[in-house]
Parts: sequence; structure tokens; C-alpha cells
Amino acid sequence: MDSSFDDPDYDYAASIAGRAIQAMAEQRIPPTPINFAVWFQYFAGSHDDLRNAIDLLIDHNRPFDNRTSLDLFETYVAPQVNTVVTATSERLHTLMGTAREFLTTAIADNHSQMQAISEVADQGKAGVDPKVLVAQLMNELARAATRATRLEAGFAEKTRELDVIRDSLSRSEERARTDTLTGLANRRALDEFLRKAQATADWGEPLSVLLLDIDHFKTFNDNFGHGVGDQVLRLMAKVLREKVRTQDLPARYGGEELIAVLPDADLATCAEIAEHIRRAIAECTITRRSTGETLPGINVSIGVAQYRAGEAISDLIERCDRALYLAKGGGRNRVVTEIELDRAGAAG
Repeated sequence: MDSSFDDPDYDYAASIAGRAIQAMAEQRIPPTPINFAVWFQYFAGSHDDLRNAIDLLIDHNRPFDNRTSLDLFETYVAPQVNTVVTATSERLHTLMGTAREFLTTAIADNHSQMQAISEVADQGKAGVDPKVLVAQLMNELARAATRATRLEAGFAEKTRELDVIRDSLSRSEERARTDTLTGLANRRALDEFLRKAQATADWGEPLSVLLLDIDHFKTFNDNFGHGVGDQVLRLMAKVLREKVRTQDLPARYGGEELIAVLPDADLATCAEIAEHIRRAIAECTITRRSTGETLPGINVSIGVAQYRAGEAISDLIERCDRALYLAKGGGRNRVVTEIELDRAGAAG
């Protein structure tokens, strides 16, 4: 983030704010603090990833519903530092202080023990009764063993605390990369995975993407409510997770759209997996939890595209998105690949 955004003057900030409010009005976006923060950042030009994400949504006439706006905020605007990290830092600081104390004590005890044993040895040279020397030596060794046992127990306790901290950090990181509704990877995790996959694909390995959208989902929500709609989204996410391969990344792209990134998969392989997903979803039975009522089946349209070496990831997603909308225009409940885009363009 540059200084012009962190500490803008009045005229600059007012100009950005005015453009943000106007854009929200044009898109029929409620001017809530979260939405305003997203669009202020967009017009401030301080976050290229946010700008690219919003531009893609606008280009394809996507609605900025509450869920999409919240995804944008959590992925690109929300502060990255959280209370878990702060608390963990404080605990680590305390543990480091305790460890230093343990080590200081161990060093001091070691010096004391060496000095005591040295004194016993000097007495042996002076002709002191061996029985007395043995008793003194045994006493010093017993004291050393007691101190060592105490220090070992202390270190074991602090090691357990470090394990707890490590697990807490791991869970926190996982939550930061997971969509709360579907349990799939969120946009942050998706972007990271795509960047790594792109680097490998530029060396010649195939990389494909499928983009899935629930058919007539708005009508379904209007008829049965958003709670049932959320249940459907979770079911779609479960099917997607089960049907892709272990090396693939299923993620929530936004709204009711889900995406899967398939490294080392060409267009034909990705299209085959997409078809398995489409059929599995079409066979799902959806039951309303509150009443036990069986609801109408859900179908999905899926677009598939393969990465072309050297292109921007946004171009790959855009091509996949166009294939998805060709599937929608062709009657829905089908898989369309980028090859059919070329055919449709030639026919048009």
C-alpha cells in the first residue's frame, strides 16, 4: 500500500470517496462500511489484485451481492494481522524468557557441581577417609540428578506449550485460507495456488481449470430461501472436493461459482472430470432440513479451459468463464470447453 492511500490529503480522499459512492450506486451496491472500503481501495489503485477481480466481475455483468462483496473484503481488504498472531507472539516471548532462565540455571548448577566434585577430589589427595569421600560424592551426584530431573520436566512442559502454539498457528493459517461457508479454499489460497501452478506450467506441464455455476440458483434462493441455498452450495462443494484429484485445488470463486485448478491435466482430462462432477450433482437429492421435504434437483453448467504458456492467469480464467456462459446459453446442465468457443466464434 503506498503513502498516497495510507495518508491522503482531503481533496484526494474526497475524490476517491465520490467515485466509490458513484460506482456503488451504479452497481446497486449498499453503501455499507465494508462495501465502501472495497470500492475506495479499488479507485485508490493501491491493490492490483482487487482491481483485476472487480474488473472481471464487471466485464461479465456479475452481480455484487452480499456474499461476493464480503469475499472481496475478506480476501483483499481485511487486515492480515489478527489476534491469534498477536497472542502467539506474546506467548513465544514468555517461553523464550523461561528457556533463558532454564539455561542460566543449568549452567550455574553445572559449575556448582564441578566445583563440589573438585573439592571432594582435593580431599582425597589430602588422605581423607574414603568412606567419607564416597558419601560426599554420592550426595553431590544425587543433588545433580535431582536438578537435572527438575530441568528436564520444565523443558518438557515448555515443549508441550510450543506444540500447542504451533498447532494454533497452523489452524489460524488454515482458517485464513478457507471459505467459511463451503469449507473450500478461498480466493487468497486460490491465487497462491494458481501462481505456483503457472510457474510449473510455463515449463511445459499442462494446467487446466474448470469453472462451475449452479443453474437458476437465484430462482432457487427466491423460492426456498438463502438458508437452503447455502445448504446447496455446501453440497456442491462436497461433490467437487470428492471428484477432483488429490493434487487439484477446489475453491470458491465467488457467489455460487466454484472453481477447480488441475495441475498436470490437459483439456480432455479436465473436461472428463468436469463431466463426472456434473453428473454427480445432477444425481444428488436435496432435502430441506427443517421439513424433510425433497426439493427440486440442482444442475450445473461448467466451463473448461487449458493454460497457454506465457499468458496471464486472468486470461485463462476469462476464457474458462466464457466457456461457462456458452454452456449457459446452450441450454445449461452441460460442460463446454474452450474448443467450442473457437467453433462458436467461427460460426458467428
